[in-house]
Amino acid sequence: MARKHTKEQGSGSTRAIHALTAAGVPFTIHEYEHDPAARAFGAETVEKLGIDPAQAFKTLMVRLEPTGEFAIGCVPALAHLSMKLIAKAAGAKSADMADPAIAQRRTGYVVGGISPLGQTTSHRTFIDSSCLDHETIIISGGRRGLSVELSPLDLVELTNAEVTDLAARG
Repeated sequence: MARKHTKEQGSGSTRAIHALTAAGVPFTIHEYEHDPAARAFGAETVEKLGIDPAQAFKTLMVRLEPTGEFAIGCVPALAHLSMKLIAKAAGAKSADMADPAIAQRRTGYVVGGISPLGQTTSHRTFIDSSCLDHETIIISGGRRGLSVELSPLDLVELTNAEVTDLAARG
């Protein structure tokens, strides 16, 4: 199910995988058959790959107010992104989830396959501090059913992310 990346990957590659390969960052690809009826994409990834839910991270886009800036938040797949915490981290008054159509247009990825890497438009990125509890984490590889496993420190460096508490607790 999981395989190490190779330089010869062809048509199945995504912009996220190209970004990782170009950066020379070690990573592992995990693929699974996506269920078109699934709506909880992070939970589906955890279930299909049989991984620790704390190690799998989902990528969400928010709109910050009052500026209207869009930003990325990465939190554990089964957690909820706290709008108060991401707004505070970004120095904004408030935050709301971005409209899915806008998120798709701005990132170049479909909802459920949005990766923090290789987006068509760069966004400030914030990653929940729990990522540092793991040697590797799993994020979207740029399409539904495709995930990549990499060091959280490599992800932070590649996305120029700020690591902070983002997950809603309780």
